[in-house]
Amino acid sequence: MKILWQHLPERKSCVVKILWSVFAMIFVSFGIYLQLKADIGLSPWNALNQGLSNVLPISYGTASIVVSFAVLFIDVIMKEPVGVGTILDSVLIGLATNFFVWLDPVPEAGSLALKIVIFLLGLAVLCFGQFFYMDAGLGCGSRDALMLALGKKFSKISVGTINNIIFLVVLIASCFLGATIGLGTVISVFCNGIMMDAVFKLVKFKPLDVQHQSLAATARRLFAPGTTYEFD
Repeated sequence: MKILWQHLPERKSCVVKILWSVFAMIFVSFGIYLQLKADIGLSPWNALNQGLSNVLPISYGTASIVVSFAVLFIDVIMKEPVGVGTILDSVLIGLATNFFVWLDPVPEAGSLALKIVIFLLGLAVLCFGQFFYMDAGLGCGSRDALMLALGKKFSKISVGTINNIIFLVVLIASCFLGATIGLGTVISVFCNGIMMDAVFKLVKFKPLDVQHQSLAATARRLFAPGTTYEFD
């Protein structure tokens, strides 16, 4: 999607990237909503959010934000860049998912086969959404930043495989918190990495090659003196 910003001046490019990242986060949130709507078991991260909302007096969306900032702390320790995209992911996805759950635009599925289709569609939407906002280079979401940090540390293992290992660890924690585990959980654990690798290969995207812009660098580009916000 670099065609949207690659020929723009620096400040305009930053603004477009931020707007694109907001769209991407909403896109990811719709994928999460589809998985919730399928009602055949939650993916590990969603299950962890649900588990926390079970044991703490907080909503699903608030739990998602809490988990995001907890993982963000780990990212900082592992020296993974924190950018505008990271902050947007930590806050916006939880809020947007709550909005889609409230809006509930998809009708109930009447059969297990249709529920599986909805879940897989949600998985595909999620993976494309990850590509959309990673490609902007404004910083990964905290969970994806953790995946990339581990991918750099263990470079001989594919990003999809690293993601599956993280899923297994999160899934164990979710079980202890009493989250809903089912067929969708199994599909997510074993198919998410495969789907992610397939999507990234389809769009010829190499996430480890992206040089993410730090929050400070983005601020300098946005608020540097001597430029204006007007778009041609």
